[in-house]
Amino acid sequence: MTHARHTVVAINPTARSGKGAGVGARVVECLGEAGFEVETVVGVDAHDLRDRLTHALRKDSTLVIVGGDGMVSLAVNLLAGTRHNLALVPAGTGNDFARGMGYPVDDIEACIELTLAAIRREPKSVDLAEVTGSHGARMVAGVVSAGFDALVNERANRMRFPRGHSKYTIAIFRELLALRPRDYEFTVDGVVSRIRAVLVSIANNSFMGGGMWVSPSSSIRDGTLEVFEVGPVSRRRLVRLLPSVFRGGHVNEPEVRIIGVANVRLDSPGVIAYADGERIGPLPVEVHVRPGALRLHTLD
Repeated sequence: MTHARHTVVAINPTARSGKGAGVGARVVECLGEAGFEVETVVGVDAHDLRDRLTHALRKDSTLVIVGGDGMVSLAVNLLAGTRHNLALVPAGTGNDFARGMGYPVDDIEACIELTLAAIRREPKSVDLAEVTGSHGARMVAGVVSAGFDALVNERANRMRFPRGHSKYTIAIFRELLALRPRDYEFTVDGVVSRIRAVLVSIANNSFMGGGMWVSPSSSIRDGTLEVFEVGPVSRRRLVRLLPSVFRGGHVNEPEVRIIGVANVRLDSPGVIAYADGERIGPLPVEVHVRPGALRLHTLD
């Protein structure tokens, strides 16, 4: 089976609380030992890294990103609609896109081995979501969040301590203190509906928020998105519900609704949307599925 021999490794040195550079060096070492032509790219910030990658990628390149969901966001917005291939080694905080792919995100050596095996196989075409609004247009690999989930993301991204996955858990419970349902307007296939909800997301992949399995049936290969809603609930009820979200056991709860869509417009006053752990901008936004927009080295 043929595969791209020229491999560009993009490293986020701040990933894993500053351990990203070490993980990246290990990835480069393993790729070199496997016979790949490796070029390493490290940027001083996201804009610099994107510019450097634009110059480094060749016609037959595979891009291997070493980092978290922010690096996934950078990569899919660079590679969507091109012939370049993407592979990843999850070395960030949330690693939600990698979780949805099936990576054992707490075992970095196992992840490296899985990635090496994946890039020896042909890539597969997978879906992305395109989010448009006042921010412009953005490609999303995972989940667009626009409720309690987005508030948690915003708080977690501001937190300097603790580092790692636990900050998401702390952010969840801090946001519970200000919990209130919000009014949302959905437009699907020209039909407008209005709901009150505390948690709203639009999923292309199944995880968000550092391991919340919000949409267990979501797939990056089925040509659809899933709207996930949690209706008005008390703080006590949400506290009881949240642990089941990490296990995917919430889907049959009466406050939860999950529906499949291809395109949706979402609006709510004063709400900020997040996607792939990155701040998108204020609602309204329109989200469209883009089937087969990315060539990805998967684990199967």
